[in-house]
Amino acid sequence: MGEHHDHDIEKLREVLDIVGDRVPALINQLKSTLFSAEAGQELGRAVGAFYRELVDSGIPAEEALEMAKSYVGTLQGVLKNVNIKHGE
Repeated sequence: MGEHHDHDIEKLREVLDIVGDRVPALINQLKSTLFSAEAGQELGRAVGAFYRELVDSGIPAEEALEMAKSYVGTLQGVLKNVNIKHGE
């Protein structure tokens, strides 16, 4: 092991330092993207398209609306879990 092992440990430390520095920034960037005005607009379009697809496939409007609400709730749950896992 010796010097080669020590070199591998040092390289691992360098990688972990880089990851430790960059991951929080990436998480913050992802969160700002998810919660931006554009993301809200995209979510609205996605939910609207989901609702229209349900209605166009023959599902009654009231049932499609409930399914769309459930879809939004699921997305909110995913975002909430992301925030909890990252201590926010």
